[in-house]
Amino acid sequence: MIYHVITQHDWEKAQHQGYHEPASLELEGFIHASGEHQVAGVISRYYKDVQHLLLLHINEEKLTAELKFELAPSVNEVFPHIFGRLNLDAIEKVSDV
Repeated sequence: MIYHVITQHDWEKAQHQGYHEPASLELEGFIHASGEHQVAGVISRYYKDVQHLLLLHINEEKLTAELKFELAPSVNEVFPHIFGRLNLDAIEKVSDV
């Protein structure tokens, strides 16, 4: 299982579109995700002042896009990156942050 932090607004947009395609996909070429033990750090670094956050629980075996585990030099940790749209049927659970 991998995880992706998303705003309520972006989740509603994804449900309407039928897939999740955040700005990072166009800007960086992938969607940021994390392991369970990395979620708290991601939220504290990048979302500390953001309201209405959700956590997507993603079954990586159901992804239709390529998944790579890559080093993020800024924190010296390996993170999962999704190289394409996130298909909604790979999401097994959505929880409040």
